Parts: sequence; C-alpha cells; structure tokens
Amino acid sequence: MAQVIVPELAESISEGTIAQWLKQPGDYVEKGEYLVELETDKVNVELTADYSGVLKDVVKDSGDTVQVGEVIAEIDENGGASASDEQKAPEAKPEEPKQEAKTEEQPKPSAPVKQEQQEAKSQRPIASPSARKLAREKGIDLSQVPSGDPLGRLRKHDVEAYSPEAKPQAPAAPKSEAKPAVTADSFDKPVEVERMSRRRQTIAKRLVEVQQTAAMLTTFNEVDMTAVMDIRKRRKDKFFEQHDVRLGFMSFFTKAVIAALKKYPLLNAEIQGDQLILKKFYDIGIAVSAPEGLVVPVVRDADRKSFAQIEGDISDLAGKAQKNKLTIADLSGGTFTITNGGVFGSLMSTPILNGPQVGILGMHKIQLRPVAIDKDTMENRPMMYIALSYDHRIVDGKEAVSFLATIKDLLEDPESLLIEG
Repeated sequence: MAQVIVPELAESISEGTIAQWLKQPGDYVEKGEYLVELETDKVNVELTADYSGVLKDVVKDSGDTVQVGEVIAEIDENGGASASDEQKAPEAKPEEPKQEAKTEEQPKPSAPVKQEQQEAKSQRPIASPSARKLAREKGIDLSQVPSGDPLGRLRKHDVEAYSPEAKPQAPAAPKSEAKPAVTADSFDKPVEVERMSRRRQTIAKRLVEVQQTAAMLTTFNEVDMTAVMDIRKRRKDKFFEQHDVRLGFMSFFTKAVIAALKKYPLLNAEIQGDQLILKKFYDIGIAVSAPEGLVVPVVRDADRKSFAQIEGDISDLAGKAQKNKLTIADLSGGTFTITNGGVFGSLMSTPILNGPQVGILGMHKIQLRPVAIDKDTMENRPMMYIALSYDHRIVDGKEAVSFLATIKDLLEDPESLLIEG
C-alpha cells in the first residue's frame, strides 16, 4: 500500500481542510491524476496521486482538518492488476464441474434478499471514513454512538468521546471550550445554517488578531481627482491600443504609494519580536474581492514597473482570484496594501491592517463635491476620501499624516509621478 500524505504547501501553512475528494474509495487512479482538493488559509490546492492504483482506506473526509505530513488515504498499487484479473476471470474460467458451477450460482441473492441488503445499508449510521476505522479498531457499534453534528453524521471525535459504559441517554460530556452546535431548530423562524469556509474562518481570525496585537489608528485626507481623470480621459484609448490593458486608477495610486513609502520607509516595515524590519523592496498588495472572500494578491517589484505593467499585473491577478486560481506565491510577502472600497460605493471607511504589514491605504468612491478654489470661487470637483490605517507602535501620527498628504499631492499633480514614483 502506498500512502497519500499531505505535502509541504508553503512555509506559513501547516494545515488545511479537505474540501472534497475528487476520487472515491475503490476508484482507480493514475499517477499525476487529481485526487483531493485541499482548502488552506490562502488558496485551494488540488493534490495529485504519486502512485497508480486503487484508492483504499480514506481516513479523512470532507470537512476534516489535516496537518502537513499526515496520512489521509492509501493507494493499492496492485489494485489495478487484480481488478483487471477479476474482470478476465469469468472468460477464462473452464466449464469443468457443471455441478460446482450450479452450486456457485445458487447463492446469488434474489430480489428480496437484495432489497433487505439495501434496507440494512440505508439503516447504517452516516459516518466519516476515519470514524468507521476508529470504531472498527475499538470494536464500537456506530449505531450506539451519539452525534453532535446537526445532520447526524458521526465523526472521529464522536467515536473518541464515546464510552460503552455510559448510559445511552447521556451523551459524552463536551469539552469546556466547545459550544453547543447551532441548528436550524435553535430559531423560531426559518434560517439556513452553513459551515464557514476555512478561508473565511482564517480571515476572521487574522482580522481580530491584528486589532488585538497592533496599535491601529486611521487618518484621513481627500484628493481632488480632476487631474488624474483628465489624463485618463485623454490617454485611455491610445494606452489601450499600445498595451492591450485599460488605464485605471490603481496604477496611479500604486505609483503614489511607492513614492510616499520611499519618503517614509517605516510604513514599508514590519515588527518581528523586538526587531524592526525595514524593507528595501516594494511588493504592493492589491485587495481583491473573490467568491470565497477577500484576498490580497501581490504586485512584485512595483517600483520597477510601468503604469501598463502594473495595470496588467492587477488585471491578471484579479482574473485568477475570480477563478480561484491564485497560488500561494501570488499572495505571499506583500510590504504594503491598497484596498478600494469605492468600487462598491463606499464613501469612507477605516481599513484593517493586513498583518504583519504596518500600513494599508483605503480608496473610496469618487463623488462630485463643492470645493473652494479661492475665497471667491467654488467649483464642483470629483473628490475622493482616502484613509491610511497604520500601526502606531512604530509609525507616529506626524509621519502617517505626512505620508497621506504626500499621496494627495502626487495624485493632484500626476505628472510628478513620472519623477517621484
């Protein structure tokens, strides 16, 4: 038997959740064929078979958490050969003892017997492969094991907690940390209960961790987008013809952020213990809304790229996010993040840090507002509120405010980005 083991996924990922098995026990698999989809904190990974054979003894079911290096199934490398032999056996079988052949044919189950077997099978408790395996090893009757699952499915921890000596009416005492499972019956009115995806759980956990561990503060400013919008209007068609990518706002903001980071390097740093890591490269994360939750793919070495290259990278990464094709490399190692809630209509917000980064810039909706040009003149201008959330442990308010003011100045005079950015 060849073992199916969870491989090393990335330096920061030590576990995952089985999203679904792409092959079922008894299926023949070829080496290199997709076997199981694993959901990690960042991306979904499809694991391939390292051996050819028949999939046997699946010990982890969909929804189970698995560790790197853990065995989740076994493949019988001789299963393919034996299966083919069995298929050929009836053809090669000589017609020697007719009486024996008849006696062998007699035990074939009749329709009533088949029906009884199907009924018995339907009455079997629903259990994960790992729960069935553990029950066999301990000699436990699964029909006697209480389930904490809303749908009645038995899992490995249910079997581990079961004690044959305990009264059937008294379920195993839950752990002190465990909370009673929420079911639709817990509410008086119709609800739908569904499990949070691993990625959504991770997003929630990390956002809470950032707020608990960082001294996060947000400062605001506003940008007159007249000049940027004028450049886009005049140059967008030619830009698209030359580069086959549209000229958006993100390249302007990315260039402005890089120029400001060079001027205020503490916002391109991170804290590790009692050490401050000042980064001399500019890998800018761009927050993207994906079907399974917010992701932050990274534009590498953005300071060395043109407007067209930045727009092209962002377009490619956004497309991969929508198709759930982002890799761990696409999401790792950003030094600063930009998020644009304006595409959804947000007028103002306080973005949460993308740890371990110490700064994140929030863009918002462009909206016409009356602006005082001088003490005698008012004009309606396309204005955008921008927000900078920062870690006050290493970034002082003066530096944060100056950083945001620098971005404002650069965007209101976009030609300066050719020099400063």
